[in-house]
Amino acid sequence: MTSPIQTPKDQSHRKCGFVALIGAPNAGKSTLVNAMVGSKVSIVTQKVQTTRFPIRGIGIVGDSQLVFVDTPGFFQPKSRLERAMVASAFNSWRDGDQVVVVVDAQALSHSIGCEGASTPSPADKKAKIDLEHLIASLKSHDQKAILALNKIDGLKRDFLFSLSQYLFDQGCFTEAFFISANTGSGVDDLMNRLAQIIPDGPWLYPEDQIADAPMRLLAAEITREKLFLRVHDELPYAASVNTTAYETRPDLSIRITQDILVEREGQKGIIIGHKGQTLKWIGQKAREELETMIGVKIHLILQVKFAPNWSEDKSTYHQYGLDFEV
Repeated sequence: MTSPIQTPKDQSHRKCGFVALIGAPNAGKSTLVNAMVGSKVSIVTQKVQTTRFPIRGIGIVGDSQLVFVDTPGFFQPKSRLERAMVASAFNSWRDGDQVVVVVDAQALSHSIGCEGASTPSPADKKAKIDLEHLIASLKSHDQKAILALNKIDGLKRDFLFSLSQYLFDQGCFTEAFFISANTGSGVDDLMNRLAQIIPDGPWLYPEDQIADAPMRLLAAEITREKLFLRVHDELPYAASVNTTAYETRPDLSIRITQDILVEREGQKGIIIGHKGQTLKWIGQKAREELETMIGVKIHLILQVKFAPNWSEDKSTYHQYGLDFEV
């Protein structure tokens, strides 16, 4: 991806601003960023805490350029990596021109006992606790935010109004939008509102740029997504993907070499699979998506390595732009 530039056209009426999307894990932030950008820039899996570092997606509405920052979810961290992820999310919303809090309407309706809602699951209860932690952080810094009630599919309008009232009573939201990041319902309304309220200023990125991250890092994220999609039941979060080589060949194809790091020796077999079939599937799906994204032939070489201390390696944090010392 290219670096930020100043567009040479007349920008006297242009606007540009950073919009931080925050929320509890699995609220749908990454899906929403992809929907607003109109292309996939952030990975999505059924696992919570998939996003490990801020991903910037770029969308345009009229004369406004919106830089969306998809952040790691807010939750009570336990490990060094989790502390760095939460700190990164915290810093992103503090530096944003606008903050949007994405809330899973389905999970919240269960956990606060709305009339007609089903019994909350442990995941619903956890989502409520994480949301309360986030709201407390907003309040402690006197930060106002826009509320995006996500996953509204199948929920009645009066039901959604009761949820939004419950959240408005917390005192940190200025307005609310009912959206479905999966179907796109309400997303345009949210984008149009953000385009109105971001600051005046020149665009920071070319008109055709959709993300601000090195391709070698995005390539690693795509492989990590396929890894979790395939072995999400067997493999814990203790896995990472590093791009060790990214080179353009004379025929303009790209050769990418990546290491998949695991913390336990036995996890190598899970990823490789019987006769290498699991690793082959991960590589094939990652390669196909990279070819669609970049538009050239990709040669993807994957190696699975036992690295028991990868989550304590400073270089891992540096490649993600995370603070090792948090």
